[in-house]
Amino acid sequence: MKSWFGLVMHTFKVFILFTGCTILFYYGIMWINEEYESYHRYDAPEGAAIKVSGTFDQEKGSMLERLILFYLNGE
Repeated sequence: MKSWFGLVMHTFKVFILFTGCTILFYYGIMWINEEYESYHRYDAPEGAAIKVSGTFDQEKGSMLERLILFYLNGE
């Protein structure tokens, strides 16, 4: 009878630890979400930023050249 009670108490302690860690993780994720919710990633750059990408003119290259460019840039 005593070992059964010890097993139940051990199971209860593991359950409480698991529940506490889960709640802590949940509120940590919610805090990070609120922190980055107002972060504007797509604002216009400030300073001496330049545009580094352009459009691809169809008349300049063939589809093969465009495919090679795609594989070289990894985009």
